[in-house]
Amino acid sequence: MLDRRRLISYRAVDDATHAHFHLPPLTPLERAQIGFVRSTLRPGRLDRTIRVLQRSVGQWWIRAVTASLRHVHGLERLPPWDPGGSVICVANHRSFFDLYVTCAELVAHGLPHRILFPVRSTFFYDNPLGPIVNGAMSFFAMYPPIFRERRRAALNLASLDELAALLRRGGFFVGMHPEGTRNRGDDPYSLLPAQGGVGRVIRKAPDALVVPVFVNGLGNDFVAQVKSGLRGTGETIHLVFGAPIDFGALRGAPESPRTYKALSEVCLQQIAKLGEEERRIRSGH
Repeated sequence: MLDRRRLISYRAVDDATHAHFHLPPLTPLERAQIGFVRSTLRPGRLDRTIRVLQRSVGQWWIRAVTASLRHVHGLERLPPWDPGGSVICVANHRSFFDLYVTCAELVAHGLPHRILFPVRSTFFYDNPLGPIVNGAMSFFAMYPPIFRERRRAALNLASLDELAALLRRGGFFVGMHPEGTRNRGDDPYSLLPAQGGVGRVIRKAPDALVVPVFVNGLGNDFVAQVKSGLRGTGETIHLVFGAPIDFGALRGAPESPRTYKALSEVCLQQIAKLGEEERRIRSGH
């Protein structure tokens, strides 16, 4: 079960920050949607069912629509999966679908964990259709929500700390982007500055394995990406996995924004190295 003494609840953060700093509170719809997905994370039949669906249907359709374009490298660098442990996958962020394809590939190669990756709250948590799309596309992997409004930033600490609590519980895979937002620049090998969110989760879940990956070749138009994949006419997709990151003494450093930022920067450095490897692979492909 979740450690409720250490887990920051959205209601507590929402109520406290609204009362003291006049932040816009969660809407009833946001509260309901967050509560529903959170209920699926409790050990039990629903959680087990979702895990099975993510490992079967969830990964099958994603790999099917990218099969003709997808090339995967570096899987031999990953250790055997520990079902009782947890994994954080850190990736560059060029497309909305980076983590979908990454997770599907790892599941196809034995990943046994429940999959989660934070998602922007817009649509997925403030629209009645959000849980339908979340369920159909990822079997509720898109959790917890990240709020874009600066005045609601305190709620994002609840999201990050809940991820860390789940990772400490064991049996979870969390995909995250050290860049924090999608890189829309023309050069896929030029990464945005590291943000502290990933580092916060890594520091608060010190036993979780951290695996880097560089992904290149995916677009942002879902329909166009599926069509090009099925026809084999789209851009070649390369995924390059690296060995688990060794943070050394930094992972045990005192918790602070500086530590969180430094941990994220290490992740981004490893991703950048994999990006250079992907560049060489692509040029010779």
